[in-house]
Amino acid sequence: MASDIRIRKVPGRWVVRSDGAVLAETSEALELEDGAGEPVIFFPQGDVAMAFLDAGESDLRSVGEATRFALVDASSTTPDVAWSVQTPKPEAARLAGHIAFDAAKVTVEQL
Repeated sequence: MASDIRIRKVPGRWVVRSDGAVLAETSEALELEDGAGEPVIFFPQGDVAMAFLDAGESDLRSVGEATRFALVDASSTTPDVAWSVQTPKPEAARLAGHIAFDAAKVTVEQL
């Protein structure tokens, strides 16, 4: 439901790591709360090491059409590590140009 979507800038510096590699780091993170579970942290795409990510299509009905990303390194590919909303619904417009990471597959933390 649109009224359940809340997006806010969160304070501090945020980082995403996988096996010691820094995938993203920013002080411009946004937090999405949509009533569907735990809040999700979004990183500006310019603060993400896109060379580690391989894009595919997805549909995240709560906030709009999205792209899913697999984490690719020299020895493996981990699907659905990250996602971004390419065409956000009006109530999620602030998420355009941002990427969120699956905290079950990588480490997302505030420094």
